[in-house]
Parts: sequence; C-alpha cells; structure tokens
Amino acid sequence: MDLNLHSPERQLIELKMEHADLNALVDIAAHTMPIDELLLRRLKKRRLHLRDQIAQLELSLDPPEPA
Repeated sequence: MDLNLHSPERQLIELKMEHADLNALVDIAAHTMPIDELLLRRLKKRRLHLRDQIAQLELSLDPPEPA
C-alpha cells in the first residue's frame, strides 16, 4: 500500500497527536509545584495554534455543502 507521508490526512493525524501530547504537558505543568507560568502560557499558545491548524485542515478536507 502506497502511503503518502505528506498527504493532508496524514498531516491531520500528526497535528491531532501533537495536540494530544500538548494537552498532557499542559496538565502536568499545571499541577507541578511551583507552577512555571511562562511555560504554561507557551504550551497553551502552541496548543491553540495547533487547534486552529487542525480546524483549517479539516475544513479543507471536508468543505461545507452549499446551501
């Protein structure tokens, strides 16, 4: 089976995996004492950016039907 490593579907899967990893890191950082606020903000910002990328990619793969 020929898998395209740069296909949009593959990119979507990789972005979702990275987003899940960041979720775990945010949870760990939020419960670590003392809390590193700068690290937590950076992780959350990266996670938000990934979520936006995922949403854009999902829209491009499955465009809404015309009204």
